[in-house]
Amino acid sequence: MFRKVLIANRGEIALRVINACKEMGVRTVAVYSEADRNSLHVKFADEAICIGPPPSKDSYLNVPAVISAAEITGADAIHPGYGLLSENASFAEVCRASNIKFIGPPPEVIQMMGEKSTARQTMKDAKVPILPGSDGILSSEQEALKIAEKIKYPVILKAVAGGGGRGMRIVRTKEELPALYQSASTEALNAFSNGDLYMEKFIERPRHIEFQVLADEHGNVMSLGERECSIQRRHQKLIEEAPSLQITQKQREDIAAVIKKSLKAIGYWNAGTIEFLMDEDGEIYFIEMNTRIQVEHCVTEMVTGVDLVKAQLRIAAGEKLSDIVPEVPIITGHAIECRINAEHPEKFTPSPGKIKVFNLPGGNGVRVDTAQYAEGVVPQYYDSLIAKLICHGKDREEAMDKMQRALSQFVVQGIFTSIPLHQRIFADEGFRSGDFDTKFMERFLEREKEARAKEAEKTA
Repeated sequence: MFRKVLIANRGEIALRVINACKEMGVRTVAVYSEADRNSLHVKFADEAICIGPPPSKDSYLNVPAVISAAEITGADAIHPGYGLLSENASFAEVCRASNIKFIGPPPEVIQMMGEKSTARQTMKDAKVPILPGSDGILSSEQEALKIAEKIKYPVILKAVAGGGGRGMRIVRTKEELPALYQSASTEALNAFSNGDLYMEKFIERPRHIEFQVLADEHGNVMSLGERECSIQRRHQKLIEEAPSLQITQKQREDIAAVIKKSLKAIGYWNAGTIEFLMDEDGEIYFIEMNTRIQVEHCVTEMVTGVDLVKAQLRIAAGEKLSDIVPEVPIITGHAIECRINAEHPEKFTPSPGKIKVFNLPGGNGVRVDTAQYAEGVVPQYYDSLIAKLICHGKDREEAMDKMQRALSQFVVQGIFTSIPLHQRIFADEGFRSGDFDTKFMERFLEREKEARAKEAEKTA
């Protein structure tokens, strides 16, 4: 096992990794920006080094500063968390060249799966079902028009280096394709320094299903089941749960077999997530792979009992998967996670600032992952996620009931949060019945808007 691990991240995931390391007797190094000087991940790490001013590009994304911090402190491994440098193949390569273990897959595989069109072709070659679309990067608007005509509208244009919904456009007619092609490419270029696009058939009301995998450096692969991630706003997940109501045991086993074969073929190791869309007929199609730990890994941990971060560390240290997880876990009960964001629950605008009151819920089956506290400050420079509230029950109904209770006891004052929005979602009959897809939030918010308008008419 490693002697000392540097966590190249911030916030709740940095603290999550520190906690796992402490339980394993591994010393930790936190890196932080000037804005995070008083963060809990800095307080609870064994060592901490400031690597730059608040903007991420000058601190958490500053590869020379991160590597220097590792070398100065004698860290023999780096855990990248999620976001930031976690899927940066060049960073993984620098770690390897510096003789520092990158806790993740090899850089060649990160590169392969990070470029969405290449990942799509790789999975197609491994017989994983994919949506009809382009065979790689689109060369021009003319090629896009030809492919769209072949697979039929609507289609969706996606940035090959994309994420978070940027560089994506839904195209419903050939007349609008040229303008949307240009706007998607320009947005992708500005966001990722890469304007290349690919195309897929667009499913009107899909469900977003993802499978958690672990793989060791000895060629062993295991699927730990799926998560339902369909409750999204602007392609950003709000609620995740495990298992999915829509996946049958046969589908679960069939997909696990395909995943095992495909990841062995590409030489994958460590944790990863393979994401699918499910159409209205229950057929599922590969869309992308995230070569890192996911924000929502907690719900898988709750239903399987597997500590995924500890598994990452042990895999990176060269252990065999059979020693870490002796057999495929049995999924027990149901778990749901709410992403608590520092934003206005109706306007969806960021809400940085000082937290005056911070009361966390507790009780059997209730977990909160956070690095915030009373009198702590939410900086304006980073992602708005401040906590993850996870509830586990014997079934989905019990998990939802626990979540409603926990949300009512989760008190944050001084800033706005998404807690009121989550409370409204969990009171919705459609959500509670499981009747939802990735367009749920659009319909939900529109219903709320109409209800407010009717109420205003009554009182006028």
